[in-house]
Amino acid sequence: MASIICGSLAFDTIMNFEGQFSEQILPNQLHILNVSFLVPSLRRDFGGCAGNIAYSLKQLGGTPLPMATIGSDGGGYLERLKGLGIGTEFVQTIEDAYTAQAMIITDGDNNQITGFHPGAMDFAQLTSIRARPDIKLGIIAPDGRDAMLQHAAQFTAAEIPFVFDPGQQLPRFDGEELKTFIDQASWVTVNDYEGKMLSDRTGWSCAEISRRVRGLVVTLGAEGSEVWVEGEKTLVPAVTATAVVDPTGCGDAYRGALLFGLEQGWSLVRCAALGNQLGALKIAQRGPQNYTVDLKALVL
Repeated sequence: MASIICGSLAFDTIMNFEGQFSEQILPNQLHILNVSFLVPSLRRDFGGCAGNIAYSLKQLGGTPLPMATIGSDGGGYLERLKGLGIGTEFVQTIEDAYTAQAMIITDGDNNQITGFHPGAMDFAQLTSIRARPDIKLGIIAPDGRDAMLQHAAQFTAAEIPFVFDPGQQLPRFDGEELKTFIDQASWVTVNDYEGKMLSDRTGWSCAEISRRVRGLVVTLGAEGSEVWVEGEKTLVPAVTATAVVDPTGCGDAYRGALLFGLEQGWSLVRCAALGNQLGALKIAQRGPQNYTVDLKALVL
């Protein structure tokens, strides 16, 4: 069974600020904000939601098929995916654009400020989903706005159940568009902040959203995650990480685990429990795709 992963492939430039943003930003001066952060460490990693989710799913033994667009500078990313045994047939190169770039500054409290250049991601609507016997599942992760709308409709037309994961693109959709996404999707996953925004824009509570899909997952970081099914909430406890090093990509690692569990036909609670384990593994390593999964050590 294969899963189509719609989302971005990006290069992440990750910088660490040794202080706290809260000490540098004056709330009563936000109208003239002008700050600079000294970042002693800097690294460049392979990232983007589609790449990160595919990495997680592949580590668990699944078959991810990322659907994304890269720029003329993305050849190294293609080679990496192939080296990991991840199919690239749905990855398209846009020759006159750069691959998406994320510039991320993390402070001492693991808060993050991100600048994102979409580049080739803005052409993701050029890719398309069609029914195929081996493709049984999909996810719409943050991507170009038009691509997210188009791919949701294509998943629906192909009768492929999919997870709707709006992430940082959620603010780009109004209430009616978000309602359509939910009604097309089989599952919805958000973090707690996104969950509040999703409820605010649609006018639907978490309980109401969960009654319109097979289930809603709300991740809570160090507090674990909530699983909503038919209006009933279950709290899935967090897994304590061996170290807290870098939160970049933790949500994507979780979503790879969610897809793996859904591929296996697990309950959503069991999927979330595996997601919490993957999030704890990821946060102990720098970069979104530098952790290793020991399948024997997982509680499945």
